[in-house]
Amino acid sequence: MTQFLIDAHEDLAYNMLAFGRDYSTSAAAIRESEAGTGIPDLAGHTLLGWDDYQAGKVGVVFGTLFSAPKKYQHGQPDIVTYADTREAYRISRAQMDAYICLAEEHHDKFTLIFNIKDLHQVIDPWKARDDDAPAVGLPVGIVVSMESAEGLRQVEEVEEWWHSGVRLIGPVWAGTRFCGGTREQMPFTKEGFALLDRMAEMGFGLDVAHMSDLSIQTAIDRYPGTIICSHGNVRSIIKGVTGERQLTNLAIRRLAERDGVVGVVPFNNFLKADWTKNRNREEVTLDHLVAHIDAICQLTGSSNHAAIGTDFDGLFGFPDVPLEINTIADMQKLAPKLLEKGY
Repeated sequence: MTQFLIDAHEDLAYNMLAFGRDYSTSAAAIRESEAGTGIPDLAGHTLLGWDDYQAGKVGVVFGTLFSAPKKYQHGQPDIVTYADTREAYRISRAQMDAYICLAEEHHDKFTLIFNIKDLHQVIDPWKARDDDAPAVGLPVGIVVSMESAEGLRQVEEVEEWWHSGVRLIGPVWAGTRFCGGTREQMPFTKEGFALLDRMAEMGFGLDVAHMSDLSIQTAIDRYPGTIICSHGNVRSIIKGVTGERQLTNLAIRRLAERDGVVGVVPFNNFLKADWTKNRNREEVTLDHLVAHIDAICQLTGSSNHAAIGTDFDGLFGFPDVPLEINTIADMQKLAPKLLEKGY
């Protein structure tokens, strides 16, 4: 049986529209095509590509609909930043269309997952494949996730997005009209509670990534459906960390009580708080990421709540990742390291 991976957070559509990345090829080919083109350093060098998915046995990824308010633009291209809700909706719709086109134009490589039947059609062949068998390309399943619900012009539009294929919603990125985020502290608003209620009626999963500490606790108390943190690390083991972007021990335990998972992020600055781009790459290794997986397991008493949410290709890329990682394929290197720790 193949040890295939599920990645709970990848910003594919953002990069396809902002930089023209063709994920049906390889990370190496994309990097070569971008050489000398002026792709901003903020985007880094891609860590993703079809060949790398296959080499890393990546069976399922959660592809985001991501946009950012212009006040937090910080070098991001205009195509993914918005001044108002109308613009946020337009960006989210364009990114949803990008996923649909990717699956239609490369149906042998990518397929959208809308339900349990779709999920099994993707993962069953991965499960059945023998690791020693000749490599045969298997489609990568994409579950579409909305990162920040500012793409909703009104709460009732969640039904439209459900029918479009979105299955997971994170209400907040920096801080929105729905609840507090990692850059703006405030409680859940009346509209935020209405969003949770409508999401639950439709059957969405709720992503608490980027929520403030208060908002996470409120969401866990309020939301009756599936809750996860798609991408976040363990705050208590990051020396010198500030802010509320990473999860508290209490939040991790409470997510586990709700049968949720935490997707650990292999971004150097999320593993070593004083890391900068000019530092020695050898300072951060996969051992740092394994420590977060281990911490989640120790806090919850089980390995069932530790997951992977790489955040590739978010606002970082190669070489802003642990020393052993060149592309997503190298996430398979976690397996022997976890075995060494007794998992």
